[in-house]
Parts: sequence; structure tokens; C-alpha cells
Amino acid sequence: MDIGVHTPPLYGESLDDALAYLDGIGVDAVEPGVGGHPGDDHLPREEYLDDEAAQSELADLLDEYDMRISALATHNNPLHPDEEVAERADVELREAVELAAQLDVGTVTCFSGLPAGGPNDEVPNWITAPWPDEHAEAHEYQWEAVAIPYWSDLAAHADEYGVDLAIEMHPNMLVYEPTGMLRLREATNERVGANFDPSHLYWQGVEVTDTIRLLGEHDAIHHFHAKDTKVYDAQARHKGVLDTTPYDEEADRSWLFRSVGYGHGEAHWKDVVSTLRMVGYDGALSIEHEDSLTSSSEGLEKAVAMLQRAVFRDQPGDAYWA
Repeated sequence: MDIGVHTPPLYGESLDDALAYLDGIGVDAVEPGVGGHPGDDHLPREEYLDDEAAQSELADLLDEYDMRISALATHNNPLHPDEEVAERADVELREAVELAAQLDVGTVTCFSGLPAGGPNDEVPNWITAPWPDEHAEAHEYQWEAVAIPYWSDLAAHADEYGVDLAIEMHPNMLVYEPTGMLRLREATNERVGANFDPSHLYWQGVEVTDTIRLLGEHDAIHHFHAKDTKVYDAQARHKGVLDTTPYDEEADRSWLFRSVGYGHGEAHWKDVVSTLRMVGYDGALSIEHEDSLTSSSEGLEKAVAMLQRAVFRDQPGDAYWA
């Protein structure tokens, strides 16, 4: 298990400078964006796809800093009712899979996407309750008519290239919690699994270590985002956690994304790491910094320092006492 960083907070620096900085603070892996919401500042997908010379230069740069790529990231909505938006997201995903295979990177991180509530709607519709009945009908349309056909085809594409699709369970997407994750995996193939980001589960009231065990039973954790959340009870008590307050109005929000250790303490994160090991996950803990109460560098450095105390570097030995 190693410590990684999702690199958008460092987009103001070149990839070379970002790798030098990350190497200096003890990071082992990077998760660069190649399209969608993360952008592609560090790894422009179209510049590297099918270009062996550019890929060789990238490999040399990574070797210089003893760094690996844990995953390529493209977070967008391939199920969007606007055909142009959906097509752009689909191209990003398919090309990310192809580039991952060419770079010997086994994983692409992404979102499930979110369809409209019906074939004539114009905007995505996040449905969170089965009543009135048209909501249940819309939810079933989203799964059966849109998501499963699309993801079955994309999963076959990923399998052809030997690449896993790691979906972040994210509110305002169709897959936002573990039962939806398993439903999509069962309807497609084993290339479809989770980019396990606990930050979105904390505020939903989902128990993170139990969910690691659940998805681990199905070998469904393909990647992991180290990202924390703090629920602020003074706000949540009177307006709940479905909070539309802007993220930069911190004092008025029910919850905020926080640097690792600032939403849940070190003991909790050691339990998370231990549970990941129990279920056989041995990949990167890729830090995603979205804490508006601290700078990117300070947030990353504090997260790295804490995870270094939590992560296991060695494989376990024999249980000689058993």
C-alpha cells in the first residue's frame, strides 16, 4: 500500500515540478487527470495517446522521481441527456482506457454519470426517494434504459484493454452508495468497481469500514481516494446534510470536505487502512485535496504525514503465535 496524490491542486506547476515536490514530501504515486472535471494539465490525453515517444519521456520522468501512476482520472457525465455532453464524456472515458493500457496503468477513475428522469428531459435528475411513484419509475428508467446498456458496453471496452473502471460513489450521480455500486457491477462485469472515496459516504451516514468490507467481499475496490469530511452538527441539526450552501460559505454549511485527519482522527484512518488490508487492497491511497480551510500544499503535507503513520509498507508475516 502506498501514498498517492490526485494532482489537480498542483496544476499551477509543471508535471516535472509537481513530481519533484511530491517526491520530496514522501509521495509514491500520482493520479493525473486526463479529461472531464479534473482537466488534463499534467497529462493531456490527446498528446500522449498512441505517441510512443511522449509515453517514453513520461516513463523516464516518473522513473526519475521513483513515482508511479496509480490511475488516470476523467470525471464527467457520460449519461447526460445532452448528446454532445454525453458524447464528449464517452470519448474521454474510452480514450482514457486506451491510454491507461498503453501506459501500463491498470485503472481509470471516473463517475457513473447521471441520466435525465425520462427520455424527453433535458437535465440530469438525482432521485433520492421512491415516492411519488413517478420518481420510482424514473429511477428504473435511469438504470434499465440508460445506465446498464451504456456501462455494459463500456465495461466490455475496458475488458478488451485490460483496464479497471473505478467509479467514485458520488451524490448527484446514479451510483452514490455501495448497493448501487454492486448493482452496476453485477449488471456489467468485474472491470467495474469502486474508486472508494469515503468523503462522500461520511455525510450520508454510511459506515466506511463496513462498506470497505462489503465491497471487499466482491473484490470491488479498484482504487482509493484519501479524503475526509467533517459534519458540523450545529448546522446539520436544523437543515440536515443535503446542503446546497456554496462550498466557500464554510461557516454556514452542514459539512465540508477536509484534509485527511481533520474530519476523523488518526485512529479512524488507521482502522480504514487496516480494513483495506483485510479485504486485500494493496494499491494507492490517493489524496484528493478539496479542503477550503487550508492551502493545497499544507493540506497535502499534513495528509501525507498522517497517512505515513497509518500505512503498512511491508507484507504481513506468518502468524507464528496462532
